[in-house]
Amino acid sequence: MKILGVYNIKGGVGKTASAVNIGHLAAKSGLRTLIWDLDPQAAATFYLRVKPKVKGSNKLLQGKRDLTDVLKGSDYPNLDLLPADFSYRNMDLKLGESKNPAVRLLKLLRPLSERYDVVVLDCPPSISLVSENIFRAADALLLPTIPTTLSLRTMNQLLDFIEGHKLQTPVYTFYSMVDRRKKLHLEVIASRGDPRCTVLETVIPYASEVERMGLERRPVTDFARSSPAGRAYEALWNEIRQQVGGMKPQRIAQYPL
Repeated sequence: MKILGVYNIKGGVGKTASAVNIGHLAAKSGLRTLIWDLDPQAAATFYLRVKPKVKGSNKLLQGKRDLTDVLKGSDYPNLDLLPADFSYRNMDLKLGESKNPAVRLLKLLRPLSERYDVVVLDCPPSISLVSENIFRAADALLLPTIPTTLSLRTMNQLLDFIEGHKLQTPVYTFYSMVDRRKKLHLEVIASRGDPRCTVLETVIPYASEVERMGLERRPVTDFARSSPAGRAYEALWNEIRQQVGGMKPQRIAQYPL
């Protein structure tokens, strides 16, 4: 099972849209996929038409309740969801109360390894104990980045944090919400980038189809697959799969939700 953390310190960079479309494409490719919406704003949960409510969320984080108890199916084959809950705003406090708090999420996810090929974590925009859990649990961090000065600054802050804590999690950044009419966007994309991360070739355009996800409550790769944004997400997924590696469908038992 591969764990992909879709993360950025900065909000409004297309993080949730990327997580949902990547998860949808992973499932479509035959991988048994789970999206865990860790953001109390619950945007990924909303996109997938699931109620943002987890009963006993505190017990869940304490390990007193199994993650499988709160799994939800989606409208798509091979794609399940662990919905968000507003109580996740206090997740830092709950993690801090546990033993080995920095690896709590990884311990919760390990039992799912026989059930899923890929887990996509839609992460809240912050640097916190939750973030550190995500960095330690993920096999790869996927970092959507708008090609602007402030977005590059927050990317450098993240890379400084990872380097300072001696974490080995590989970081793959890709440019999102790209407007090729803007000179700055083109200049940033053409630059070499930070050598501490891998800059993927695929860019996600600023597109109305991505904004329409809130109206459609579906991935772009479902309702507008042939649009520029839909094609870009598909190319992004193919590049991620090649770069990260190890994501192949396994013959596993089917578990009813």
